[in-house]
Amino acid sequence: MAKRLFSGIQPSGDIHIGNYLGALRNWVALIPEFECIYCIVDYHAITIPYEPAEMQGRILSLAAVLVGCGIDPERCTLFVQSHVPEHTELAWVLNSVTPVGELFRMTQFKDKSAQFEGSVNAGLLDYPVLQAADILLYKAEVVPVGEDQVQHLELSREIARRFNARYGPVFPEPKERLTAAARIMGLDDPTKKMSKSLGNTIGLLEEPKSIWEKVRTAVTDPARIRRSDPGEPTKCNVFTLHGYFSSAEDIKRIAPACRAAAIGCIECKKTLYENMMKVLDPIRERAQALLADPEQVWAILRRGAERCRPIAQATMAEVKKAMGL
Repeated sequence: MAKRLFSGIQPSGDIHIGNYLGALRNWVALIPEFECIYCIVDYHAITIPYEPAEMQGRILSLAAVLVGCGIDPERCTLFVQSHVPEHTELAWVLNSVTPVGELFRMTQFKDKSAQFEGSVNAGLLDYPVLQAADILLYKAEVVPVGEDQVQHLELSREIARRFNARYGPVFPEPKERLTAAARIMGLDDPTKKMSKSLGNTIGLLEEPKSIWEKVRTAVTDPARIRRSDPGEPTKCNVFTLHGYFSSAEDIKRIAPACRAAAIGCIECKKTLYENMMKVLDPIRERAQALLADPEQVWAILRRGAERCRPIAQATMAEVKKAMGL
């Protein structure tokens, strides 16, 4: 029997190529290997300022993009966190075995506290406990994470360990499955990570004309000022993106041509754009077709929640029995 895998993503705005290369492409690749449960974590999204009137649209758009990327609801489970109330019920229980000092040490809490100074809420501090509940509710054995999320998963294991030590062996300790993709940097500033908050992204639903404009004006090797100047591909963010979107033949051709100044940056960017659109066009077309029939998307999410509720309810029954509740 395949091991169960859980991962979640916030409906916090347009999904971009950094999300795709860093997580979603990996999610799709993991489906044949594991029993995959993928969650749109809307309760996590409310820990930072947002517009309530936009939330349902953001959930709908994200679900369409996920399916468009290859998250096939016939081969895995896709649902919305708030549609299964046991997530927050288990989070409250796990609070009772989580030291507050551990939460204050979380790097993400420190970063968010600095970003939202003056409006830090308890949800930001308790975010990792809800994250642990998301995972442990389904007794997931595997969680795909980037390096920046390893600390949170380590806390999830510690919470499971503390609960089991106090009440009996209920939860497995989830193991990380590190994603291979490197940090995807912004095209306008290769020193900064591609991020919705910085506005330096390429959205998966973005129109081709807009994407080309961003690729066309992307910063390249700063030492290459004129067309005749030789470049160094390893110092060029555009060349890094070729590694994710272009064929081995294109990369083998571009690298020496750049170093010999036999190819200009604009030609290199055109090749990147063409290869990028071979990946992004089908995703956008599939997602737009789903968004043209919103009820189809909501039906997928309802079915996903219906699959998850019996698992979640069984886990909570076991938790309550162990705790004498």
